[in-house]
Amino acid sequence: MKHLTFLIFTVILFSCQDDDSNINFDKQNETEILNYISTNNLSAQKTASGLYYVIDNPGQGTQPNSNSTVRVSYKGYFTDGDVFDQSNASGISFGLQQVIQGWTEGIQLFKEGGSGKLLIPSRLGYGPKDNRSIPGGSVLIFDITLLEVQ
Repeated sequence: MKHLTFLIFTVILFSCQDDDSNINFDKQNETEILNYISTNNLSAQKTASGLYYVIDNPGQGTQPNSNSTVRVSYKGYFTDGDVFDQSNASGISFGLQQVIQGWTEGIQLFKEGGSGKLLIPSRLGYGPKDNRSIPGGSVLIFDITLLEVQ
């Protein structure tokens, strides 16, 4: 019985720590995004999920939905400007159900030919754990151009 009680206590303790670390990332990410917006004099909007976005050009073509396959040209970087990924000018194609939540939501804000910036908190990106060259808890910024809805 003592082992079962210890096991339950341990599970509860670690579950609470994970929740606290995600809450801390949420607050930290929000502050980091707001500082980036202020420093770069951006006029950004915020969605209910916490995604921030800037539409430089809304586009005039087809607008994707969450099931669409799209071709996007992009540059991904951190708030300090360090680039972690970038497509070439002809972009890459992918289904919006195959990418991070911030992209699935954010790309739908544009029509073909549209361009802008997505400022993605970690919970809409790769979360609290490291993912290749992206440290856990990172805010991700993407300059995107929606080239085509396929």
